[in-house]
Amino acid sequence: MLEKLKNSLKIGSSSKSFMLPRIMLAPLSGVSSLPFRKLNREAGCKFAFLEMISARSLSYSSRRTLEMLSTEKSDQPLGVQLLGDDSYDILKALEKLRDFPYGILDLNAACPRRKITSNGKGAALLKSPKKLQKLLSNMVKEANLPVTVKLRLGWDSAKNIVNIAKYAQDAGIAGVCLHGRTREQGYRDSIDYLSIEKVKKALSIPVIASGDIFSASKAKEMFDQTNCDAIIVARGALGNPWIFKEIEEFLTKGKVVARPTIKEVAKMMKKHLDLSIGFYGERIGTVEFRKFYIWYTRGFLKTKTLRTSTHQAKSRLEMFKLIKDFSAIAKSPISLA
Repeated sequence: MLEKLKNSLKIGSSSKSFMLPRIMLAPLSGVSSLPFRKLNREAGCKFAFLEMISARSLSYSSRRTLEMLSTEKSDQPLGVQLLGDDSYDILKALEKLRDFPYGILDLNAACPRRKITSNGKGAALLKSPKKLQKLLSNMVKEANLPVTVKLRLGWDSAKNIVNIAKYAQDAGIAGVCLHGRTREQGYRDSIDYLSIEKVKKALSIPVIASGDIFSASKAKEMFDQTNCDAIIVARGALGNPWIFKEIEEFLTKGKVVARPTIKEVAKMMKKHLDLSIGFYGERIGTVEFRKFYIWYTRGFLKTKTLRTSTHQAKSRLEMFKLIKDFSAIAKSPISLA
């Protein structure tokens, strides 16, 4: 295990190859904006995805979608995940992405939200493996970068996941990212390590595992239990950009990194708030930061009233005061290991 994390993972063919870090930041809807990615990179993240992009919206050059594509030189390497169930929309989106500096292109066949699956997108594609294969095959033919797919274990059962993954592999993709739950489970129940391991054994392409990676110990458990090639951190990075350094230090050196102090958390919150305001403007940037305040203070004692107060904060000064109050009032965190 410790040896595995020393080198990056090469995915794709010689003409469309990419060196992928073993620990990545997931495409989190409504979260993975440029400020969020920048902060996580500064704290140790080596590869990040944009938040999930609607292929149809991108094909029409939606203003909001184009804003989601915002990046800069320090925000590299970078992946983009498309959401769609129509080859025309997806291929039009690929045309829009040709000049953007991405490392890999991913298709989402995992999102469990009803408003997504009711339109045949996201995890709904798990019910139509041949359709998914065709979408991926078209992406592989047209994309100038390695293509991957994000899967769940199935719609309501994991019994067909090996076949679904094989269909995807046969489309010529470079790798599979697999969340260890079905669509029906959502984020309930424990991660099914055995099913991820079965997929890993059945495929010849890399498998990137995800699900409940909230700590360095959970990251090690994922590698040990599934023999996956890499992992992707999602909810574990919310309010915890330090998780990437913690995981890498633990897996490569066996070193347990001390959790950040209250003052260190407050300092990171101020930095995140300023990045958010710099990107969105003061009012929107402050409102966007509200949810992050909740996540940063999660697990700390004496902070419930402060979290409730964030709903009223509309300026940097108001939010800055809540961060200052957190630093003065909060008590030692409950372990999340």
